[in-house]
Amino acid sequence: MRIQDTPEEWPVTATATPFTGNKTSVRTDEVEMPDGSRVKRDYQVHPGSVAVLALDQDDRVIVLRQYRHPVRQRLWEIPAGLLDIPGENPLAAAQRELYEEAHVKAEDWRILIDVYTSPGGCDEAVRIFLAREISVADGERFEVSEEEADMELARVSLDELVRGALAGELHNNCLVTGALALRAALSGDGLDALRPADASWPARPFDA
Repeated sequence: MRIQDTPEEWPVTATATPFTGNKTSVRTDEVEMPDGSRVKRDYQVHPGSVAVLALDQDDRVIVLRQYRHPVRQRLWEIPAGLLDIPGENPLAAAQRELYEEAHVKAEDWRILIDVYTSPGGCDEAVRIFLAREISVADGERFEVSEEEADMELARVSLDELVRGALAGELHNNCLVTGALALRAALSGDGLDALRPADASWPARPFDA
């Protein structure tokens, strides 16, 4: 049996935005249930994100270690960032993040996987790209600040990332999801069967 998520929208009878932050906000919707009752649902409104699992010539993954205050941990992650501009092309955003955080560029881009990070309480959608044929980016390094100023970069084998994820030692959503998706693709139809980098994304429609 083939299963597939489908669009659906229950009626919203009232809505409010009790909090608006720098990049995200909190919305309260009054939603009509199938039985006619109404309930309130609070959720974070998020612009969406992109992440990049970049493989070097030795099939190592570029990872970075960054402090994340909400969970009070320094997490190993893959380059990632927000879709700052409405309608922004996610591939262009991913290329920007790879340059800014790792100072590399890639010639071959594919879509690895699309996910909702926490659909019970946030509408964030993330597109994780696979980037190959990487090389050092042209020009000076991007000047980072705040948590990013303390980042540590490394190149790690896919086997080590999968091992760490299954051992409960790695927890970043994009890193874990990307590593397991790459392992699944390698053991399935192969990387050339992945979707092209410009494939449509209904969760975050973008300009061509």
